[in-house]
Amino acid sequence: MLVSGLSWLGLGHVTGSIKRVDAFAGLKARPVKASTAVNYLLVGSDTRVGLTPAELKALRVGSTASAAGKRSDTILLVHISKARDKAIIISLPRDTLVTIPERVDTNGKIIPASQAKLNAAFSWGDAPLLIQVIESKTNLRIDHYVEINFAGFAHMVDALGGIQVCSKVNINDPKSHLIMSAGIHTLGGIEALKYVRTRDFDGMGDLGRMQRQQQFMSSVLRKATSSGVLLNPIKLVDFLNAAMATVKTDAQLNTSDLLTLAQQLRNLSATKVRTLTVPLSNVNYSVPGLGSTVMWDPVLAPQLFQRLRDDAAVVDLVTPSPTAAQSTSASPKKTSSASATASSTPTPKATIVDKFKTRTANENPCGALK
Repeated sequence: MLVSGLSWLGLGHVTGSIKRVDAFAGLKARPVKASTAVNYLLVGSDTRVGLTPAELKALRVGSTASAAGKRSDTILLVHISKARDKAIIISLPRDTLVTIPERVDTNGKIIPASQAKLNAAFSWGDAPLLIQVIESKTNLRIDHYVEINFAGFAHMVDALGGIQVCSKVNINDPKSHLIMSAGIHTLGGIEALKYVRTRDFDGMGDLGRMQRQQQFMSSVLRKATSSGVLLNPIKLVDFLNAAMATVKTDAQLNTSDLLTLAQQLRNLSATKVRTLTVPLSNVNYSVPGLGSTVMWDPVLAPQLFQRLRDDAAVVDLVTPSPTAAQSTSASPKKTSSASATASSTPTPKATIVDKFKTRTANENPCGALK
């Protein structure tokens, strides 16, 4: 009880320092909320604004002058079930081909609707335009928005004492500055940032990076929900301080919401968290003026988001229909020979059908990418 009390006291303290953003400003005709399930949009911003010269040097990400504005290499949709006992984490490719609606730029000029990459919505109109585009494409209502920058990410990893990752091959990526041998490693904040940003060493580009980010998120969940963190008020408060002090959230996400959600999710196991990339049909769809873009699967993607709207499972458990012999075994007694034949026929077992190619957060970090 003492540990719990200290931990919740710390949580109540750090939530007051969250930076707010009007993420839903001007949004109209939004999707209807179908249940009490909660959908978070988690965005990793590459803005350098707010980083100290020492942090810029340590993270090796250039400066505010060399990388003006902000973009996002990480766009995650996090669905938490209405019972708060399951979670789905979906990566949305930054190069997804979308329609950017008509908008007004910073100079008051009306910009007509046009096709662009999903990342452009974040660059051109920040959180509100990104949410508008995602809601339009998925017909799924976003309830809350969370944005974290480079420094915040590194600080959270350090607060957890590092995160374990695994690579099956050696990595030497001059763009992310990551040099790592094959095998299992525990990465501190700066090296972890390099790891989730690397994309040019395996030929998979953004798709490989998204899957590594999913595996990294799973490792974070395993570490954050382990007894070593949850039962240690000092570690827990350090992590919460690092997280809450370096993120931006929508104005509607208040202290009470966070406390309630934390209480509801404290028993959420890693086996109940699934990660995946939105189903894709073309990862190299060329568009004049845009170059290579990513197309979502026209059948599977709508099915996935419909399941989220219905708060339904994304993995199916299928039981085959019984055979005639199995039906006989379940019927009243027959002749002794018929009974013997029927009893020797095994009962059909349920099988898991995972057409969205998900992983659970407790899977081996060295497991194959899907």
